[in-house]
Amino acid sequence: MLKNNMYFIDPHIHMTSRTTDDLIAMKKAGIVAVIEPAFWLGQPRTSVGTFQDYFSSLIGWERFRASQFGIKHYCAIGLNSKEANNESLAHEVMEILPFYLQKEGVVAIGEIGFDEQTDLEEKFFRLQLELAKSLDILVLVHTPHRDKKQGTLRSMDICLEHGLSPEKVIIDHNNEETVEDVLNKGFWAGFTIYPKTKMGNERMAEIVKQYGPERIIVNSSADWGHSDPLAVPKTAWLMLEKGIPTNYVKQVCYTNALKAYSQSKHFKESDWLLNLNVDLSLEFYAGNSVLRGQESLQSIQESLIIR
Repeated sequence: MLKNNMYFIDPHIHMTSRTTDDLIAMKKAGIVAVIEPAFWLGQPRTSVGTFQDYFSSLIGWERFRASQFGIKHYCAIGLNSKEANNESLAHEVMEILPFYLQKEGVVAIGEIGFDEQTDLEEKFFRLQLELAKSLDILVLVHTPHRDKKQGTLRSMDICLEHGLSPEKVIIDHNNEETVEDVLNKGFWAGFTIYPKTKMGNERMAEIVKQYGPERIIVNSSADWGHSDPLAVPKTAWLMLEKGIPTNYVKQVCYTNALKAYSQSKHFKESDWLLNLNVDLSLEFYAGNSVLRGQESLQSIQESLIIR
């Protein structure tokens, strides 16, 4: 049975770093859709071809892989702030971005913004904001781990300077010192439930108690580090235990992400509500099968059905 009879969207998770066991657990927990932003893979890429292969995997293989476990997969494509500091390579990546940003399932440019808040990071942040304007797509902003408040305020000021509407920008990785500024300026406020380095779910519950649910979006940002792909449903269940109203919980763990990203023509609730079961219409992708013909295919499919 589906716990608390709730469905969830994880609007920031790096599935390329996660296993098929994670996908099974996510499906059973009620996660019906995910958005995977392009990000740093842990070590610098050395050529534009590695970016091309990575972007192609986000719109192809990862989309297929999630479908085999009944989860609708979308992505955001962009040059991450850390690798914006390699100027010559960054220019090459900028040349290929328009091609990928117009592909099916791409719902935003991201995650982009600041890491160390260097001049090069600002340069390529601004260039990508102009690209977002020209293509009329949403923007997912990564706020820095260090000097977060200054980086967050600077990011919003730059977005406004480039004429972007706050309702089309998600400012992510917020905490207690940034939330009020982000909400007051009219942006979407993303919160990452990530052990130690970002936001714990106890703290997230307190923020919702204090500020309410408007324009607040919970995500996991689960990646290759110590992180939890079930962070969104676990936070929802904790908030319910703490007496936060069910409609508030649904709003921050489902409805707000739906409202924000439905501004993209590629993101529709009907994409997953029409079929909450496993999509086995395509058994192979580029000759490869996630399930690899195992005899327990039928039992896997039955175990993943949300009843």
